[in-house]
Amino acid sequence: MKQSGWGRFPVIEAQVFRPRTETELAALLDRHKSVIARGNGRAYGDSAINRTATLQTSHFDKLIAFDTGTGQVVAEAGVLLGDLIAAFLPQGWFPLVTPGTKFVTIGGAIAADVHGKNHHKDGSFRACVDWIDVMGPDGKVTRCSRDENAVLFDHTLGGMGLTGIILRAAIRLRPVESGWIRQTTIPAPNLQAAMAAFEAEKDATYSVAWIDCLAEGEGLGRSLVMLGEHATRQDLAPAQRTQPFQTKRPPRRRVPIDLPAFTLNRLSVRAFNTLYYRAGERKSGEQIVDWDRYFYPLDAILDWNRIYGRKGFAQFQCVLPLDRAETGLSSLLRTIAEAGSASFLAVLKRFGPQDSPFSFPMEGYTLALDFPVTAKTLALLDRLDRITLYHGGRFYLAKDSRMRAETLRAADPRVASFKQARTDLGTTRRFVSTQAERLEL
Repeated sequence: MKQSGWGRFPVIEAQVFRPRTETELAALLDRHKSVIARGNGRAYGDSAINRTATLQTSHFDKLIAFDTGTGQVVAEAGVLLGDLIAAFLPQGWFPLVTPGTKFVTIGGAIAADVHGKNHHKDGSFRACVDWIDVMGPDGKVTRCSRDENAVLFDHTLGGMGLTGIILRAAIRLRPVESGWIRQTTIPAPNLQAAMAAFEAEKDATYSVAWIDCLAEGEGLGRSLVMLGEHATRQDLAPAQRTQPFQTKRPPRRRVPIDLPAFTLNRLSVRAFNTLYYRAGERKSGEQIVDWDRYFYPLDAILDWNRIYGRKGFAQFQCVLPLDRAETGLSSLLRTIAEAGSASFLAVLKRFGPQDSPFSFPMEGYTLALDFPVTAKTLALLDRLDRITLYHGGRFYLAKDSRMRAETLRAADPRVASFKQARTDLGTTRRFVSTQAERLEL
């Protein structure tokens, strides 16, 4: 069947298997020369596709154990973050680290070592993972942690499924007093003001900015910086304090069709960005919002990836080191604005320090943008790659769908050590995605 990531590009013909047991998984490993595991398909590109054997892990969706004292939950790899929230938020627990969608699986979160709006404070997903059970190329299951089989543990986090099949894991949740967030919105008239807000608010638990990628001149990089803190009971209105975890579910909307290609253009996106920024200015200051609205605004729109049309979209996400971030971001934004390419989903975040074998984050600023797939935008993405390389940045493999192998090697000298670790673990030939083939991993 035809398979793609969330960006719907590229589309690849692949055999898909849906094993229900570890025995069936091991048999598929024995039967096929190479495989890759696939969770809920929320990686944007081709990192969870193998042409001959894509192993869907949706049947591995059990919650196994929970420690009410420490917040540690043991779950199978196919469990969604949304499942964890539904089960444990009413008990006062929330994921320590979460990406911008709750529809990612635990296995996918580990494979990509996802990050959230709190990386500057809490790091990436690896910060909450205590141990992982991984099925190797011979079908044997190995438990790994920081202290046991540490090489496998370190390279599975951020290894994009190339070190084995993640079966289950123990992760720690964060205690919270409510399902509400104290959100503070700070309008920033340009990139410098936005970065100054991030730096001034480094003590905030969560911080993220929507950024207008088409603004130019003195308004280059104008943004809405949104800070967040888990609300305590005392922060809530009296009527909410009796049921602090009860929040209204956002109305679910669905994009019913693939929108025509002309829908997203420079004029429509510029108009949207102007209205969105002005609305943010009017709402500046603090307000109480529910957890779903703060962390997962796009999850309220089912199939939102259809907005970009049948050809799909490509996301560009890079991180630039702290000392070169402002000049690098300015160059990226000027190039995008001059090209007039439409991206209304543009996000800026501040990363804290991180030292890990192959995970994406490093201390600095990360910029993520979506572009409809056209020859023009693919050429623009190549230009953005070169700007990123010039400023010492690297790229997020969970969002990649079109990068070249030489670009990855120029950006990330850790490729060689990651490949050596794969060789040492014996996983090089058995666990292969089309992304790994394209990037020569």
